Amino acid sequence: MSFERTRSLWWVILPVFLEIIGGVIAYFVLRRDDYKLAKFCLQLGIVLTIIQVIAFLIIFSTIDELSQEFGVNI
Repeated sequence: MSFERTRSLWWVILPVFLEIIGGVIAYFVLRRDDYKLAKFCLQLGIVLTIIQVIAFLIIFSTIDELSQEFGVNI
């Protein structure tokens, strides 16, 4: 019989602020006590990192277009 000790949901804050690094840290700390929460923290860190990369790609692709429209003519 495997006993899982439930951990605080405050661990979810770690991947929210540190993304994939926080998810990996939370996973290795929680994996023996609460595997479901550890897996969720790791997945949350990965998803938030992917969202951030996509957002940066969209923002940086539009910056080039905006700089051409609002360029300074001397």
